Amino acid sequence: MSNDPFKGQNSPAAEQDEPIDVTPPVWAASPDDPDEPEGPRPPLSRRRRIALVSVAAVGLAGLAAVGIWGGRIMSQQDTTLATPSSVAGLQLNNSADAASTAEDLKAAFAAGIDLKSSVGAVYTDPAATERSVLFFGGTALLWSPSKDLDTLFGLVGDESGAVEGVHEVAAGSLGGVMKCGNTAVDGGGNMAVCGWADHGATGMALFPSRSVDEAAGLMREMRDAVQTRD
Repeated sequence: MSNDPFKGQNSPAAEQDEPIDVTPPVWAASPDDPDEPEGPRPPLSRRRRIALVSVAAVGLAGLAAVGIWGGRIMSQQDTTLATPSSVAGLQLNNSADAASTAEDLKAAFAAGIDLKSSVGAVYTDPAATERSVLFFGGTALLWSPSKDLDTLFGLVGDESGAVEGVHEVAAGSLGGVMKCGNTAVDGGGNMAVCGWADHGATGMALFPSRSVDEAAGLMREMRDAVQTRD
């Protein structure tokens, strides 16, 4: 028997037999520790970079579109319509019959679209009375000018037969949208119909004995004369 009092207790052999504790101390950073700074991140893949750029581009384009649309509304909403005594070589007809016709037009169209104010007039061509122009217009904040204009074309159809071949034409310097078409008249033949709309006003006119192309040009001239913006 050995006389070594430390044998089996604190001798090197005993220490080697004990299991080694490999548990990290409480202060050691865990691999999942979110506060622990990581090493350099790998660069984004080309596909992911393209996706991020595409998302950013779409977002910027959307913001730009909203800004343009909002700016257009602000610039067009304060509009005034008038019926001057002469427009594009035509003369305002002040007769009782013309005034009655203008009132009928105002009532018919105002019933189909909510307007802040409205005007109506008959303009006579001094060279040919059968080419007189019946004009109606109104002011309002229009969110969808093209749709509102289509509504007016539908009202013309209810009054005098469907307007066929409605298509966009150049709107002129005041912008917005302008469309023209044809409607049948009693006794045969067609009558040109043109109208415009923007975010602040809309107008429409009937052009007996005129082609659509001629009516479109005359409509732009009339609009320049009757519409002003504050």
